[in-house]
Amino acid sequence: MALLSAFLRTARMARHTSRLAAAGLPADEEVLLDAPDHRLGPVLVAAARGEYAPAADLLAATRESAEWEDRDRYAVRLAAFARSRDEWLRQWQAAGPHDPDLLLVRAELAVRRGWESPARVELLREVGPLIMSAAEGDPHDPVPWRIALDHARGTNARHTEFERLWAQAVRRSPHHYGCHVAALQYLSAAWYGSHRECFDFAETAAQDALPGSLVQALPVRAAFAYLTEGGGPEVPRERLDAAADLAVSVSAAYAAADPWPAEVRNLLVYVLVRLERRQDALEQLRLIGPYVTSFPWAKVSDDPLGRYLELRDGVRLEAASGLPPRDRAPGRLPRIGYGGLVRSVDH
Repeated sequence: MALLSAFLRTARMARHTSRLAAAGLPADEEVLLDAPDHRLGPVLVAAARGEYAPAADLLAATRESAEWEDRDRYAVRLAAFARSRDEWLRQWQAAGPHDPDLLLVRAELAVRRGWESPARVELLREVGPLIMSAAEGDPHDPVPWRIALDHARGTNARHTEFERLWAQAVRRSPHHYGCHVAALQYLSAAWYGSHRECFDFAETAAQDALPGSLVQALPVRAAFAYLTEGGGPEVPRERLDAAADLAVSVSAAYAAADPWPAEVRNLLVYVLVRLERRQDALEQLRLIGPYVTSFPWAKVSDDPLGRYLELRDGVRLEAASGLPPRDRAPGRLPRIGYGGLVRSVDH
């Protein structure tokens, strides 16, 4: 039985025993999936009432103060909300069709909808002008160029075109996390590169990153891609461990239960479990606190929160047992194929 399956099976058997109440971990009912931060929460509440002004004010504030990382995250969350409830977005468009913040959300929404369609390439090509309109809305904003990078990957853009877009993105913000993630996905073995190219890019970017930047944790995303895309002999175990070690260091620079590094910490837990580093995984679970993110758990389950909770229970049970890692030959990984737990997720 592969590693993750074993964790989940153990958790199901002992989920309601007293041994699951490990110190420092919140109760299941306290754990939240994709919880908004204190700025975004009220905006989503207002949008649910059909009000667009708080969203417009929030994005305008991030643009005016060059808070590009926050701006990117908020645009993604607002576009995700608009996929099911877009009354507020339609009212915003009627009131200010050329608002650069509106154009940004519309571009993100259009790209995400295109990715979901069987006619992905055709639909994405149609939204190219909308992305360029968003980019023209503020020449200093790197976020439309991150959207353009995602768009280019979905339209099978050649390397030369992707490199042109990448140059535009880093000219505006050399260390923007979202743009680096988009480039890493393009270079992954699942798309237009290889595991080696993916790691080379991630490690170089991490070395050049600013202190405290989440770009420093980029190699752990390369490790995740390797572990979920079939693996192979191309990347040695030592390189995977080094990626995890670096992400552990980045995580340590942030406070526990901080929503900002939550996605990196969730991703790191997955990688550490696959590397059979259960004590390290348990520490990251403590640091995550109540902030669970859809990525990476939506990659392995249709119920990301439920899968996270099951995995968390399995990790803390095994860590509490004090058992050493399972025997394996030096440098070898646990078996990659674990009972269909990795699903194909295009975007």
